[in-house]
Amino acid sequence: MGFSLKLQYYCLVCVMVLLPALCYSKDYFVKTRATYYGSSDGLGTTSGACGFGEYGRNISSGNVAGVYRLYKNGVGCGACYQVRCTTNPQICTKKGVNVVVTDYGQGDNTDFILSHHAYEAMARPGTADRLLAYGVVDVEYQRVPCQYVGHKIQVKVHEYSRKPDYLAIIMLYQAGKSDILSVDIWQQGKWVEMRRSFGAVFDMTNPPLGAISLRFKVQDNAGIKWPKAVIPRNWKAGVAYDTDIQLQ
Repeated sequence: MGFSLKLQYYCLVCVMVLLPALCYSKDYFVKTRATYYGSSDGLGTTSGACGFGEYGRNISSGNVAGVYRLYKNGVGCGACYQVRCTTNPQICTKKGVNVVVTDYGQGDNTDFILSHHAYEAMARPGTADRLLAYGVVDVEYQRVPCQYVGHKIQVKVHEYSRKPDYLAIIMLYQAGKSDILSVDIWQQGKWVEMRRSFGAVFDMTNPPLGAISLRFKVQDNAGIKWPKAVIPRNWKAGVAYDTDIQLQ
């Protein structure tokens, strides 16, 4: 093999090895549109379709959103996305805003309905009013890991729960880029799948007495995992219980 052919061969090998790494190292954004909803304080809403309540209003400093296609029948609740507007580079920042999905909704051919606070956060300093005047803007988004410093997943017993006849739960501080697909409860010597009642709320009638063992079907880039947690026997509606689960 001549020097020229060898050089071409080695160049081809380098391209084949390095190109995938270069491709995967770049951010992957999807183009869509976004609008916003009004609220007296600019934060989220306690009545979001995910069922988060007050948590859904304040999490991420109120940078939250309702989504359409990304809702996925509630599986998308709690996911985090970087959203940045592209309508006007003189108004829109390059970084955009990171939001947490807490609701379901569709506007004028939009995938995101941002809280007032989150929508303004996409604007450069002093230009928020100009961005708000658009009403609907072109955006691009990508999923990003949720980060909650000092928090692991909490299992909140939903306010709808009524001991001992009915138990509903929802997970808070769902970090990383993982999806919680389902929840099982240990009952009479076997795992029984809870019903996804709505959004991110799972429920069961006549739950076991005593401490309640749970396992979560979690999907991430590495596949399926089954982390476990326990709710104390004296559980109460409206109370969130700490776990040792830290999703990635």
